[in-house]
Amino acid sequence: MTTNAEISSPGREKLEENLAKVEQLTQRLLGALASHKPINSALGGPDPMLYAQAVTAYWQDWMKNPTKVFEQQVGYWGKSLQHYLEANQALAEGKLTPPDDTGPTDKRFGNPLWDSHPYFNFIKQQYLINAGAISAAVDQIEELDPTEKRRLRYFAQQITDMMAPTNFFATNPDALQKAIETEGESLVKGLENLVTDLEANNGELVVRLVDEEAFEVGGNIATAQGKVVWRNRMMELIQYSPTTETVHDIPVVIFPPWINKYYILDLKPQNSLIRHIVDQGYTLFVVSWVNADASYRDVGLEEYIEDGYLTAMRLVREICGTKQVNAVGYCIAGTTLALTLSLLKKRGDKQVKSATFFTTLTDFSDQGEFVPFLQNDFIDGIEKEIEISGILRSFIMSRTFSFLRSTDLIYTPAIRSYMMGETPPAFDLLYWNGDGANLPGKMTMQYLRGLCQRNEFAEGRFELMGETLDLRDVDVPLISIAAETDHIAAWKDCFRGVQRMGSKSKRFILSESGHIAGIVNPPSKKKYGHYLNPDLKLSADDWQAQADFHEGSWWPTWEAWLSKRSGKKVPARTPGDSDHPVLCDAPGTYVRIRANQ
Repeated sequence: MTTNAEISSPGREKLEENLAKVEQLTQRLLGALASHKPINSALGGPDPMLYAQAVTAYWQDWMKNPTKVFEQQVGYWGKSLQHYLEANQALAEGKLTPPDDTGPTDKRFGNPLWDSHPYFNFIKQQYLINAGAISAAVDQIEELDPTEKRRLRYFAQQITDMMAPTNFFATNPDALQKAIETEGESLVKGLENLVTDLEANNGELVVRLVDEEAFEVGGNIATAQGKVVWRNRMMELIQYSPTTETVHDIPVVIFPPWINKYYILDLKPQNSLIRHIVDQGYTLFVVSWVNADASYRDVGLEEYIEDGYLTAMRLVREICGTKQVNAVGYCIAGTTLALTLSLLKKRGDKQVKSATFFTTLTDFSDQGEFVPFLQNDFIDGIEKEIEISGILRSFIMSRTFSFLRSTDLIYTPAIRSYMMGETPPAFDLLYWNGDGANLPGKMTMQYLRGLCQRNEFAEGRFELMGETLDLRDVDVPLISIAAETDHIAAWKDCFRGVQRMGSKSKRFILSESGHIAGIVNPPSKKKYGHYLNPDLKLSADDWQAQADFHEGSWWPTWEAWLSKRSGKKVPARTPGDSDHPVLCDAPGTYVRIRANQ
């Protein structure tokens, strides 16, 4: 008889070494989980009443039209039974092969074993049958409010995505193969990645998407030359160093979103919009917003406008000696730029020569993909979270955005990191995406309640700073750039907002790609094209159908529009002046503040 001591294999020592590592990592895992401070349960899912309403509606459908419900159920039973019988028949005949019809394609099932191996193919096909049945059941519910049905469809999809066989080790051929090939080392590395992520986020599971050690703000990203020429509680104002001998007289000031950091516009020299604008002969200023902490609890849109927008534009005009500026707003900063323009209209102030909006929502009558998160149960949960912490923490927003594309932004990275033991990639865009910022409590609720839920700005009844602000008051020459596949600021919603603005001179550009790549789209790449159509009275669909498509970046199109509103050429300006001394080099200090989890 052979004893355990006599057993020998080339991989035994490595296996024992890996098992020892697992024991150590398990203790760290338990420690990380013990430090977890759960967030408000309302932010983890919909109010249970949604499912109760769905059950009631489904029962009402059953009573009204039992034939339809039976047909749906019998169809599902029939597909499942047929699938099971075919698999058993193949086994009985000794055929360890999949059926001739291996089912529909799905990018999650890219490994050939999903089609060539009978075990994995059976699992894949049954999962797709189950997912289809759930989707069909939701679609057939009639006695349910359209908004609630839309939410139910979203959460049902989240459940089916979460239950995909690729998300479980025993039913993921890629993970199983990797574990065998590495003699279990991939599992050890995966567990280490899991523990590291938990420890980095106080026990909260936030999947790390990028190798954070590969980047340094001001080192290999955000390196455009400039100086911080002003700092207050809300922002640092950066003036960029000229690269041309002369510049347009009227300066440009960019207001980036304060949900993330401004350096999305300056990741690297090849795709830096900041460098591009400077190289075209403009004096460029960029606002770098502070990363809010609990002391900003009572900071609202008023402070962003007064101490951010109005202060920045005043400083830019003083430094450059001009009466006007060309202002640019990106995403939520574009929304707030529109609020600022309405306020200036009320005051009879014409300091803004033109306005540019990047992926900006101003009309929230259709909440798009955010419908599941903009109903009272979620907003009430956010309000309770803010009452405790004073801010909306960055990771809550990041998680919300990620669940809009859960397969790509949650499950696939988790599989690669935790099951396969892979190191996250060194990708600058993903690094920026993870370098989020917290939102002040008051500002968050003003935005969610007044703008998103009640759509008060578009309807001309948003009360702020002693004025009633109205989207129709935005009457300066303007141009709006939206992105065709943007899931955060859907282009048709951006288009609708522009249509409601009061300007007699306005243009709309539709770029290919999404919220980031549609904007960060340098001409040198020749990657994404754009659509142009001067007729903004058309419906969004008709506008695109009748638009002219242009290959390549929209940047030159915008620059040609901007140059006509930027005055004569003057000698290039160096950053700051005697009244506005240089405080430090770009990218400044505020951009380096990381959000607390």
